[in-house]
Amino acid sequence: MTGDHARKALVVRGGWEGHVPVEATELFIPFLEKHGFEVHRADSPAPYADPAFMSGVDLIVQCYTMGTIEPGELRGLESAIRAGTGLAGWHGGIADSFRNSSDYLHLIGGQFACHPGKDPVERDGSQADNFVPYTVNMLPPASTHPITEGIADFDLVTEQYWVLADDYIDVLATTTQKIRPWDPWHREVTSPAIWTREWGNGKIFVATPGHSLDVLQDGNVRTVIERGMLWASR
Repeated sequence: MTGDHARKALVVRGGWEGHVPVEATELFIPFLEKHGFEVHRADSPAPYADPAFMSGVDLIVQCYTMGTIEPGELRGLESAIRAGTGLAGWHGGIADSFRNSSDYLHLIGGQFACHPGKDPVERDGSQADNFVPYTVNMLPPASTHPITEGIADFDLVTEQYWVLADDYIDVLATTTQKIRPWDPWHREVTSPAIWTREWGNGKIFVATPGHSLDVLQDGNVRTVIERGMLWASR
């Protein structure tokens, strides 16, 4: 709690509808309310540009794939995080937002590049073309981190994010893209799958699994996201 008041969470959702931003965020809003947050919903990043409102936000949960952000909105987001507001999200809703903004990519520290798919002969043009079996591998720091403590390596069948990242992220888990006969790369590629980032007085949490509701309802994924939101919050 902040003083005698409930903490305030801003849920920003929209962009590409394939990630069902409304339904996905509604999965987690009861959890936030149970933990004392007053939740405000927005269908665009416009609230980021309101400094008076943002100064009272303790946590932003962003599920906004692709789309665009205006300069004033980005300045407001960065300023709020720098001042102590937390930012949390999953999959394309945070790691593939606002591709037009290099400053946004700098803020997050890791950017979706690709999700290599199935053997081309198995593809039918649906989203499932990119659903592959993979493992989320926990790194040693994960064993004692409040987001990942008690969670072992786990397997998923969904989009496996290949992420371009910098070394100012604190990586809790990775995933390794295998070499397959139809791929053009010649060695395995390991990408961060769960990470945190400290920015000024604020904290950022990112998990790359979360393409669809069934993945978000996986026990491990859901636990990591719920804990990540609480960890990031002011």
